[in-house]
Amino acid sequence: MDGRLIYLMGPSGSGKDSLIQAAREPLQALGCEVVRRVITRSAESVGEDAEGVSPAEFELRREEGGFSLSWRANGLAYGIPVEIDQWLRKGRHVLVNGSRGHLPVALERYPELVPVLLTVKDEVLRERLLRRGRESPEEIEARIRRNGLFVGDGSIGDRLIHRLDNSDDLAVTVNNLLSLLKLSVKPDQI
Repeated sequence: MDGRLIYLMGPSGSGKDSLIQAAREPLQALGCEVVRRVITRSAESVGEDAEGVSPAEFELRREEGGFSLSWRANGLAYGIPVEIDQWLRKGRHVLVNGSRGHLPVALERYPELVPVLLTVKDEVLRERLLRRGRESPEEIEARIRRNGLFVGDGSIGDRLIHRLDNSDDLAVTVNNLLSLLKLSVKPDQI
């Protein structure tokens, strides 16, 4: 495939959705499509530009080959529409909101993907999770503990995982993402 898959990961509350929204137009100017995930819950409750479907509808789409990637996490099912394969073949880059736990499977399917981990300081993550009000205090603390699991050496096998800190100004994170993509994608592909 001529395009590159940009696989954005990060803990809930790290600001992935805000980053994707803020970077959408500059990414498109770089020839990068931003994918709308399919999730088994109401799109209004997701807080992202996602398509909410019932579990039955999700399973039907999965069985019919409607997803290039799909996984389950936190009691929900997530899918990346198969259309990304067409975009990649046409040389378009594609940014997806992925899952840290599903990264090894994504790397098998897309060996040239660019893994990007959005990080955030624990105190900022706690504040964001409290502000959005979806999790109990116990669930928030569990998410904070899980956040600490992803501060290792920054690689999976021999693949470097690019890290972006989103603890401060979102505009800085957007610029850092765009700079990373310019470095990770061949100049003739931009």
